[in-house]
Amino acid sequence: MFTLCAVVILDTLAASAAIGPSAFAWWGIMLIGFVLPYSLVVTELGTTWPAEGGIYDWIKRAFGQRMAARTSFLYWINVGLWMPSVYILFAGTFASLYWPKMSLFWQITLCLALTWLTVGFCNVSATVCLKIARWGAWAKIAVIIVLGLAGLHYLAKNGLANHFQPASLIPHLDESSRFLPAIIYSLLGLELVASMGKMIKKPERTLPLAMLTSALCISLLYLFGTFGLLAALPIKEINLVSGIIDAMKIIFSESEFSRGILHVLCALTLFSFISNMVTWTSGSSRTAAEAALSGELPACLGIISYRYQTPVGANMATGIIATLIIVCYSQLASDNSDLFWIIFSFSSCIFLLPYLFLFSGWFWLRYKSPHVHRPYRVPGGVVGQWLVAGVCLLFIVQGIVLFIFPDLFKGEIDGGYSTPIIAGVIATLVAGEVIMLQYDRRSQSNI
Repeated sequence: MFTLCAVVILDTLAASAAIGPSAFAWWGIMLIGFVLPYSLVVTELGTTWPAEGGIYDWIKRAFGQRMAARTSFLYWINVGLWMPSVYILFAGTFASLYWPKMSLFWQITLCLALTWLTVGFCNVSATVCLKIARWGAWAKIAVIIVLGLAGLHYLAKNGLANHFQPASLIPHLDESSRFLPAIIYSLLGLELVASMGKMIKKPERTLPLAMLTSALCISLLYLFGTFGLLAALPIKEINLVSGIIDAMKIIFSESEFSRGILHVLCALTLFSFISNMVTWTSGSSRTAAEAALSGELPACLGIISYRYQTPVGANMATGIIATLIIVCYSQLASDNSDLFWIIFSFSSCIFLLPYLFLFSGWFWLRYKSPHVHRPYRVPGGVVGQWLVAGVCLLFIVQGIVLFIFPDLFKGEIDGGYSTPIIAGVIATLVAGEVIMLQYDRRSQSNI
């Protein structure tokens, strides 16, 4: 349940459905080709080094303090970069149901208001954040299950809005390639529970089963929700921002009772977006504050509320970054769908980078610490080690590349789309390196 709550999101459900019926085949490929080896790797790391730092601790053991500090920076700043896309999704969903002619200006204004509401929640109380996270997890699961069941009902009554023929289920690297990275993005986060290894009874037996089971449940939930969208909404009409609500409006429009269900589901969907950002902002800010207090990140991120003991410095910085991203990228987008995908792709590239360190670190620790007892070990010996690391790194690299160049497999590169993303990634990495340089200077002055 911990993994389900952490990983399941509604942000990418419309992107998954936009692939079409072949999304089901792609989910199967990702589950077998990526999630299986990924879960085995984090199981070995989590049972061998069950520290609460998780990925931070593992990368520190493999590559040292500086690389670990770089990872904590990317983990923290990613939330500030990701928040705008989530709240653009919120604004688009709200507009689709309640304000169809809502202009991009007012959607951006709503995004900014939600950004600082999130910061306020995270500044006031950790207890409130935990409650919001728990309620939000159940809201997400409820929306996906009801959407899938409604799709089955729509199928029985009206037939499918898309053709589910054998040929349409075959995956192709054409138009669908632009949305494939969203599937990888949707499956990341399994390592979060591995960092709780000290609290889990018999982790060498429990973790592999728990992560594989949860990964299967996560995939089934996403597939069920994807089916609900494809059952009611033709592929060409799927909007990346309002797709979920557009499908619900078609399914739940027969009676007053159905429209009542629509409004409840819409409220749960909107609340799940807020709960996502409250959860990740609170968690990442606490990590950043710890790193700042140890001198790895700027001191301003380590400011703690005297009254509430919350990381107000990191929370405020997250809000400022999200605000700047919303304002800057809004000048480059023609509509909310374009704005959502550009910012989502940019933040996702940053989010994927630490996983390059994770899988490389696991591979290197096999050679660096060969005599450390491993309660669980990825099977296959040296061959399995090279195969698992290579496959996982390949999936992460292709995710980053396709987020930047979504039409690469079609032999096309859109400079107007890719340039802002590349510029944003470079600017983020340069900012991280400047912080690392300051960290090195502080370390040398303390010697």
